[in-house]
Amino acid sequence: MPDGGGRTGRFDVDDVSGVQFRPGLAQETLRDMAPLLAAEGIDIDNINVPDMDALQRALDRAVERRNLELFSPVGATRDIAVATLRCVVQAVLEGDTARAAALLEDVQPESPDNSVATVASCIGITLGLLDDWLSGQTDAAPASLAHHTRLPAGHWNGERAATDVLALAPKGRAFRSLGKLLTRQGGHQLLAGSSLALATTTGTWADLTDTQPAKLIPVIIR
Repeated sequence: MPDGGGRTGRFDVDDVSGVQFRPGLAQETLRDMAPLLAAEGIDIDNINVPDMDALQRALDRAVERRNLELFSPVGATRDIAVATLRCVVQAVLEGDTARAAALLEDVQPESPDNSVATVASCIGITLGLLDDWLSGQTDAAPASLAHHTRLPAGHWNGERAATDVLALAPKGRAFRSLGKLLTRQGGHQLLAGSSLALATTTGTWADLTDTQPAKLIPVIIR
């Protein structure tokens, strides 16, 4: 949404590049990671590993798997994120940027009861869709979609992140570059930017196929 025009989402997303193990690491974090660490042969109630480098590598792998789960939602978690993204895209394409920003404001870091969309779900779904659409993996997408997709004029919140995403997606590398995108842009900008990229690409698809966005959105954002 326009930079300085309306609110943007508030959230905290861990950097998927990993976390550093250190004595005294928060017990809550370790408890959350317990099943994944157990798969690496680490018992959080008895962490006694002489090789700290090996422990760090195991922790990095566990964090990578945890984040893959967070950014690849299924079931009700995916459903509510998709519904939110559809509304955001519709608002952007209608020029109602204040509503789009307000919708992103409602996106939360966590939602155990799936009452609201989560940041990780929205980002992960968006990057996955753009990879498929712009790299030619979606048969229904116009062949020239990547060539014609350009960000709208003006200053937009998340513009730099959107530019990065639109450069990676035609190569099918946006989702795979999630860690780097979060490190470079931060979760705040990546949510706004990926949503902007999704709206822009959807609008271009609608123009190229002479389809009303309202009819196209529920068909392709799913």
